Amino acid sequence: MPHDTYATLRVTREDGVAHVTVDNPPVNVLDVALMGDLRHLLATLHDDDSVRVIVFDSADPEFFVAHVDMTLVDAPDAFDGFADGLPDGVNVFQGLGELLRHQPQVTIVKLAGIARGGGAELVAAADMAFAAVGRAGIGQIEALMGIVPGGGGTQYVTARVGRQRALEIVLGADLFDAETAERYGWVNRALPADELDAFVDRLARNIAALPPGVIAAVKHAMPPEGLSHGLLREHDAWVGQISRPAAEGLIRAGLERGAQTRAGEGDLEGLLRAAASVRRE
Repeated sequence: MPHDTYATLRVTREDGVAHVTVDNPPVNVLDVALMGDLRHLLATLHDDDSVRVIVFDSADPEFFVAHVDMTLVDAPDAFDGFADGLPDGVNVFQGLGELLRHQPQVTIVKLAGIARGGGAELVAAADMAFAAVGRAGIGQIEALMGIVPGGGGTQYVTARVGRQRALEIVLGADLFDAETAERYGWVNRALPADELDAFVDRLARNIAALPPGVIAAVKHAMPPEGLSHGLLREHDAWVGQISRPAAEGLIRAGLERGAQTRAGEGDLEGLLRAAASVRRE
């Protein structure tokens, strides 16, 4: 049945499972509207004992959450309204990831499209993620914009895959396919695309049907890793880079070449590398 009305999300509930579908055309960028809806959703569900599992997917078969809205370069204060109540030194993007990581329900991402940057951070912040072979892609693209991941990515990815592979992911700034992401431990499993829905839906229903108290007991016994010091370091590094003229120039060049359009987002890594090459000449 319908749960709440959101501008960028479709939310339904059934048998203890909340199904949350991101729907923010053209490519599901993490903009002010989507940030606000996600924060409101997580806060609303936090104390709702009738919901035991939250499954996230996308209305767009090509994109889960593309990345943080790059037009932030022209409106640096756009997200300031979400800063209230955050710990010192933690930015609003990290705050969203931490809300998701500490959600009392089990959170699962059904990744059947591309998630880069802030989208990849949401995938890694969830309790579990399952990716569709041949369709899913995940990457931390920020280095190509002259910045570092600023929404928990350096911490979440390192916790999942280890430092060596996290350095490859963050500094290599490539798009990883489902099979490689599974092998690295970035996602739980890579599944055939036509099996993804059935697998995740069955898992969600089975978890939601567990006896009362089991989910809370397991999440209490297996708490999210404490990352406060790492998030502070990441925030300082992000602030130090995003304020540099080089980062602004790369982001603007990316937007001019088609970032945040469906055509440009197909190979955003190549687009940004080409933009950086032109700027060096």
